Amino acid sequence: MPHSCTSSQLPHPPLDEMGLGNAGTSSPAPILEEGDKDPWALPQLKDTGQSWKDLSVAGRVRKMVVGFLKAIGLLGNLYLFICSLDILSSAFQLLGSKVAGDIFKDNVVLSNPVAGLVIGVLVTVLVQSSSTSSSIVVSMVASKLLTVRASVPIIMGVNVGTSITSTLVSMAQSGDRDEFRRAFGGSAVHGIFNWLTVLILLPLESATAALEKLSDLIVGATSLEPGTHTPDILKVLTQPLTHLIVQLDADVIADSATGNRTNSSLIKRWCGTKEEPTTGNLSNCEGLCPGTNNSTSNNSTSQLLPCHHLFAHTSLTDLAVGLILLAGSLLVLCSCLVLIVKLLNSVLRGSVAQAVRTIINADFPFPFGWLSGYLAILVGAGLTFVLQSSSVFTAAIVPLMGVGVISLERAYPLFLGSNIGTTTTAVLAALASPSGMLLSAVQVALIHFFFNLAGILLWYVVPVLRLPIPLAKSFGNLTARYRWVAIAYLLLTFLLLPLAAFGLSLAGTAPTHLAAPMPALLGLAALLASLPGALGPPGDPLLPLQGLQLP
Repeated sequence: MPHSCTSSQLPHPPLDEMGLGNAGTSSPAPILEEGDKDPWALPQLKDTGQSWKDLSVAGRVRKMVVGFLKAIGLLGNLYLFICSLDILSSAFQLLGSKVAGDIFKDNVVLSNPVAGLVIGVLVTVLVQSSSTSSSIVVSMVASKLLTVRASVPIIMGVNVGTSITSTLVSMAQSGDRDEFRRAFGGSAVHGIFNWLTVLILLPLESATAALEKLSDLIVGATSLEPGTHTPDILKVLTQPLTHLIVQLDADVIADSATGNRTNSSLIKRWCGTKEEPTTGNLSNCEGLCPGTNNSTSNNSTSQLLPCHHLFAHTSLTDLAVGLILLAGSLLVLCSCLVLIVKLLNSVLRGSVAQAVRTIINADFPFPFGWLSGYLAILVGAGLTFVLQSSSVFTAAIVPLMGVGVISLERAYPLFLGSNIGTTTTAVLAALASPSGMLLSAVQVALIHFFFNLAGILLWYVVPVLRLPIPLAKSFGNLTARYRWVAIAYLLLTFLLLPLAAFGLSLAGTAPTHLAAPMPALLGLAALLASLPGALGPPGDPLLPLQGLQLP
């Protein structure tokens, strides 16, 4: 691809354009300087093999066997990819859980709205799990260590922090310029939507407490009783493998935040209990009977059973185990992503690719075409509810965008639906909470739900306000040309700017809690809008920055 082409020469396509009829050729990159190719149009993946009718009987059998093996390979790699995400989350929890718990201890800091927002972002990035971060907030609210009002900005930050997973996944497709453009743009649209929603709702919530009052009104109008846990389909599939590697005691993080930590290690050592009859004096346990219960009326003791995962009896620290798991999970994650992308490129060719695209990107006939996006929101919410994980759903969508199966305009409502799906999962999980935590858990879950619903009303209902799409395309064009911008985006969005906002918020007095960090937050919005044009056109004197361009 010539170095002289820039994304600024190309007009953005309409927001409702699906790109089905404007697919480009199978060349590695579109010819941008001619101005007749849209880099965001879905590429035409031509089938270079023989047609079915031209094959012999042996050739047809061979093609069926190869196709079956590819399907098995695709499903197997997808399974390992999901398992590696689970292990990656465990690794981050081992590395950052104590820091996360200690961060949540400072109630003075948490009373600052922007500081609470930033803590939500940083803790979710540290533990790589919005469910874990939300459970900490629920525990603190139920323990009266945190007010519901102070928890609202943290929940907003949790929503922002969870979008880092899809951004990390998009990096695996940086080897191909056009694939990386689409994959990174797709991951960026999720983060941009979350940040824009925060920029509007955080000041509004600080001034009016609208989300708190609305959730309190609904909780007060209902009669809630503790329920049963909802089945976690994804965990049922992945736990047979992940539990052989490591098992964590997630309650330790919440106990650390609430000051009730009883175990210094997050690695689970005991995984069950066994009732045994008492036949004599228990003094010979010598500390080996941590689960002994002498209060049972039938003269039996409750004996804890040891776990059997890889690190159950290790003498390594949580930090060392976390580093081992981080390296291993990243290796498996990247390998699976590369294989998934190659298999998708191999399978999705010609008529197959066109059929898949037509189904996913199709619109209802006029005048009901506007309903297509809302159906995509429902599909995204439903699939996330089934998977019980928004990170897995969004991480699976990004590679499909990279290979050109799903357009950005269609992925956007899928991501929004995923945000809704993960909050409905949280509401059902909250309904299964113990009676002492039920009201607090449900109210926090409802706040999360209404935050995402308000974001959809702001940035999707009115087509002209779907700003995350053109902003994401600008970033995709920029990162396709300068790969280092992707790293800068990650560091700025999820680390440096949140830390800057955190520092500025602590500098403000009580009346200026919200005003002090506003320059940093508004700076993020300005960065999103101005970066794509910062490097200038081909003849711009800023072109020495091309020295930082990767091949």
